[in-house]
Amino acid sequence: MSQENGFLALDVSKEVHQALTRMGITAPTRIQQETIPPMMAGRDIIGIAPTGTGKTIAFGIPMLEYISLKETRVQELVLAPTRELALQIVQELSDLAKFIPEIKVVALYGGQPMSRQITQLRRNPQIVVATPGRLLDMVARGHVRLDRVHTMVLDEADEMLKMGFVKDVTRIIELVPPSRQLVMFSATTNAEVMTISWKYQHEPIEITVEATRENRPQITQYTMIVEREEKTGALQYLLDSDEYERVMVFVNTKFMTQRVCDRLKKQGYRAEALHGDIRQSQRTRIMNDFKRGRFPILVSTDVAARGIDVDDVEAVINYDLPNEDEYYLHRIGRTGRARKHGVAFTMMTYQESVRMDEILRYMQTQPTPLHFDESKVLRREDGEAFFEHI
Repeated sequence: MSQENGFLALDVSKEVHQALTRMGITAPTRIQQETIPPMMAGRDIIGIAPTGTGKTIAFGIPMLEYISLKETRVQELVLAPTRELALQIVQELSDLAKFIPEIKVVALYGGQPMSRQITQLRRNPQIVVATPGRLLDMVARGHVRLDRVHTMVLDEADEMLKMGFVKDVTRIIELVPPSRQLVMFSATTNAEVMTISWKYQHEPIEITVEATRENRPQITQYTMIVEREEKTGALQYLLDSDEYERVMVFVNTKFMTQRVCDRLKKQGYRAEALHGDIRQSQRTRIMNDFKRGRFPILVSTDVAARGIDVDDVEAVINYDLPNEDEYYLHRIGRTGRARKHGVAFTMMTYQESVRMDEILRYMQTQPTPLHFDESKVLRREDGEAFFEHI
């Protein structure tokens, strides 16, 4: 499929094609090539693909192509595990619908006043992107009806079901018409995903896209043995290199995320924290400011970072090893986007090296080990200084 006619060959309308061109997207990714035709044909789909392979556009294009602009009720429904991801999906769908002004997309999520979202619902959106809890709230209060939904998408289904939304998701599926199209996208498979598929999908087409050299982000990975009490110093060493203008730092707990961020601010770094104890309005502001480059360092928990889609994050630093193997992939996938090269550093104590081995078996990758010498200079295995100018 050539660069020039890639999307046109998929029977994409001129309005959507114009929007893709404006977004700088000229050729479909593999998940888009394999998803768009069967989804346009009305088939149920279960898609397994790595993060960053273009899943939103894969399900977004078919949704836009089959919307009835005369219908005043919700026709398309996307469920997402977090507010951040819901907002990201809304932004991408809105960009895709740039040249179809009649299409309205609304995000429903907790942490924002219901009144604002109710006002948006009164404008009769065709597409709703929601977190499960807030959607059920709106349905119970009579602000949203799902009886005309013809396409329902579960994005990051593995994460959503693992977070405890199984009952909520099941209730929502049972609220939409039985004849609806059900599409699920997931980075991994688990028992809950397969159970939902078996119970609610009709002869689904399974699409699996492995991470290949073409679609795997170009990320150079490094590991560093660092004692727990020396982690802050090691983090500052990496930041002081002046090699990276936009950095994400991942920490496992809300308390430590805030603590690490406060320490950095005290030392004069321009940093902000993102975690579940921060008010939603403030989280949205922080996320938007980071995307616009208003500060260079974002310290975040795993869940808060889902949905952050910034093309020019130059480095990811794992201050803590992730609790789940797949989180490592989600974390480092924040860099190396838009075919740019990224760098990921992972700090670990000697005791955690066994856990890191487990993650690497899952990832089927082998990072380059680095170490600090007695003079606290970061060096490669051959003894060469990692940053020549520090």
